[in-house]
Amino acid sequence: MMFHILLEHAEDGWVVAECPALPGCVSQGQDEQEAMSNIREAIEAWLWAEDQKALAQCVTKTPILVAV
Repeated sequence: MMFHILLEHAEDGWVVAECPALPGCVSQGQDEQEAMSNIREAIEAWLWAEDQKALAQCVTKTPILVAV
C-alpha cells in the first residue's frame, strides 16, 4: 500500500511525520530519514490495530484474510 506523508520540521529540531489518510497516525525522528522509518512502523501498527478492532466485531461470522 502507498500513503502520502507530510513532514514538518519542528522548532526543537525534530522532524514530525504524519499520514493524513490515517487519523492520529503521527511519528517523529531526529532527521527526515528517521522520521520516515518511524512513520512506516506507525502505519503498520495503525493498520494492525484497526484490523484487530474489526476482527473483534466478527463474533458471528467467519473472517476471511485478504492480502493487499
